[in-house]
Amino acid sequence: MKLAMIGFGQAGGKIVDKFVEYDRETGSDVVRSAIAVNTAKADLAGLENVPERNRVLIGQARVKGHGVGADNELGAEIAEADIDEIQGALDDVPVHEIDAFLVVAGMGGGTGSGGAPVLASHLKRIYTEPVYGLGILPAEDEGGIYTLNAARSFKTFVDEVDNLLVFDNDAWRETGESVRGGYDRINEEIVRRFGILFSAGEVREGQAVAESVVDSSEIINTLSCGGVSTVGYATEQVETAGGGLLGRFSDGELDATETTNRITSLVRKAALGRLTLPCEVRSTDRSLVVVSGPQDHLNRKGIERGRKWLENETASMEVRGGDFPVGDTDHVAAVTLLSGVTDVPRVKALQEVAVETQDNIDDIEEEREENLESLVRDDADELEALF
Repeated sequence: MKLAMIGFGQAGGKIVDKFVEYDRETGSDVVRSAIAVNTAKADLAGLENVPERNRVLIGQARVKGHGVGADNELGAEIAEADIDEIQGALDDVPVHEIDAFLVVAGMGGGTGSGGAPVLASHLKRIYTEPVYGLGILPAEDEGGIYTLNAARSFKTFVDEVDNLLVFDNDAWRETGESVRGGYDRINEEIVRRFGILFSAGEVREGQAVAESVVDSSEIINTLSCGGVSTVGYATEQVETAGGGLLGRFSDGELDATETTNRITSLVRKAALGRLTLPCEVRSTDRSLVVVSGPQDHLNRKGIERGRKWLENETASMEVRGGDFPVGDTDHVAAVTLLSGVTDVPRVKALQEVAVETQDNIDDIEEEREENLESLVRDDADELEALF
């Protein structure tokens, strides 16, 4: 699947930067164009792989390159006001070569959570290609204001994109991990999962062709139900023909039953294990399975069994599946895309905290105004202001 990726804000820019690196290292050629948009000049300067000509600094008249300070209303206003500057970078996107746009943003900050929905709305108005979002939810311990930002951005972002793929930081943070180390690892997890998904069907020179190809139309059809989507991933190391016991003692023929069972097991682990956004699997509208790895370790029967299992698990008749042969790996991996999920406890919990935070902010603001009034006025209210 060929994508034009736009990273909005600090988190979005870093993730797109990592996608470009992944694309170059794997040769998948998924990212046809990469753009980073930010209100903070320092964040853009820290990127390593997005071309400098595609780094767009907006809001210079308002915030002078220093960011919006987690104010996502200001982020949305700036994106709206400077949309022509962003369009200037979009004009260089080879639209005839892409299958979709992907707008990536952290939903807890200011620039990305406010600006990404504005950009998505603009893209849908200008272009006919699907516009997807990849939104990153903040961890619970990041603070109430970030939760409030995320809840408001989530509500808006879902309405403005054709489908919102979600990654929940809270489900992936590890105890004792530094903030920077945690985010670097999480970004790698994001890129690995979505990288395999989007790479499916993209045949590289000299690469084996899949028995059951998952091309861009399969992904688009799976996401066409709209709403919110989550991705699962599971992997297992295998002995390849080039080394190990298999390479030394076998004739290269693999046990078909073993490969079938491995694939089925990986599909189950991917769907029921650590999803990018934890949810009730049976609330899925449509789904897709992609199994990647050395061609000898992939077979149609295993993929079909995995697809059938997922069909039963989700109670959905729209379950697509296929394989993605990769020559330079000793791992078999399964990726499951669960689209249109509706039973997501994390989102409800996020909304509850956000409402509580909003009420607290209103109460604090009212109390602050009363305290200020009490401070500046004398007890008898006899003093007059200068003007």
